[in-house]
Amino acid sequence: MARTFVARIGAKGVAVFRSARDLTAREKRHLLNEILQVRGLMPLLMKQRNKGRWTIEDRAELRVHLRRLSSLSPYLVVLALPGSFIMLPALAWWLDRRRTRNRRLAQVGPKG
Repeated sequence: MARTFVARIGAKGVAVFRSARDLTAREKRHLLNEILQVRGLMPLLMKQRNKGRWTIEDRAELRVHLRRLSSLSPYLVVLALPGSFIMLPALAWWLDRRRTRNRRLAQVGPKG
């Protein structure tokens, strides 16, 4: 009886660990992809400081970069706090829950 109980707990523990590992890996890929997308931001920001002028296209690109950075702000806050790597799976779960809810609402469409 005790053996089956321990085996059952062990199987659940392994499943929880795998789920957390997969969640963390998925969020890590997402974060890396977003950071790579913001690669051209610094030269664009320095253009104004180096006596250059921003064109309309530059301003549009700046807006896109800043929107991307604002979506990364929860990650940046968690990574700046002490012991933050412990919080990363919880943050990934919360963000995934929001993303799933938003997709569901988009599929349903506006009430009317």
